[in-house]
Amino acid sequence: MNATIKLSSPATKEFWEIPVLFEDEHLLALSKPPGLLTSPDRYDPLRPNLMKLLHAAIAEGKPWAAQRGLGYLMNAHRLDRETSGVILLAKSKPVLVSLANLFSMEKPVKTYLALVHGGPMEDAFEVDASLAPHPTQLGQMRVDQKNGKRSKTLLSVRERFQGYTLLECRPLTGRTHQIRVHLSAIGHPIVGDSVYGGVRRRVAGDLRAVLRLGRPFLHAERLAFKHPRDQRRMEFSVPLPADLLGVLEDLPEWNDDD
Repeated sequence: MNATIKLSSPATKEFWEIPVLFEDEHLLALSKPPGLLTSPDRYDPLRPNLMKLLHAAIAEGKPWAAQRGLGYLMNAHRLDRETSGVILLAKSKPVLVSLANLFSMEKPVKTYLALVHGGPMEDAFEVDASLAPHPTQLGQMRVDQKNGKRSKTLLSVRERFQGYTLLECRPLTGRTHQIRVHLSAIGHPIVGDSVYGGVRRRVAGDLRAVLRLGRPFLHAERLAFKHPRDQRRMEFSVPLPADLLGVLEDLPEWNDDD
């Protein structure tokens, strides 16, 4: 079985070769590249998205799809367009329902890495702040404790640098832009996030790799759960891609005297 899935968009002349992390008769786990939507964006319906490209390839009988005998494929969760990393797809409606129920149980099954501005005081903490769509900024979210939906993220420090911190983020709920909004709300926006303050926080002396980063430093590193059919433990992971690694390698180390 092919270890990659090849997709292309005739409209935009873009091409993607997407690694397959795991596959059985029920599940397909992929490593989503940055810059590709998971599913259609109502604010930009013409932009290519993973699910539309997959469904088109299945309908056209592309070799990778015909080889697998695919007739049904749906995403069990979403990643933002610029977020890279693990994404899980279901090969049948019952499996999709099982995964949706799993992801709604408020258990830490998804782990992201985010590089943020500043240094949180604690090494482990949580943000419990309800989120709702922004009333005037289309496609954006904001903290709204009165009218928003419950949203909770567990956070822990993976590594500290001078002026920046690499955080491990485990969302217990799956709201749109949850991690990005939560981190911005506590004063530590994600580096490169122009929507939620991660670019406006730049100061003189920022390092070249940080200034070059063309997307939020947010990566879906790991997904761990019980298989919806036989309950065996599953875990998939994707290391940081080269553009994010380059930023970390350019950051000066933190020490207690700073």
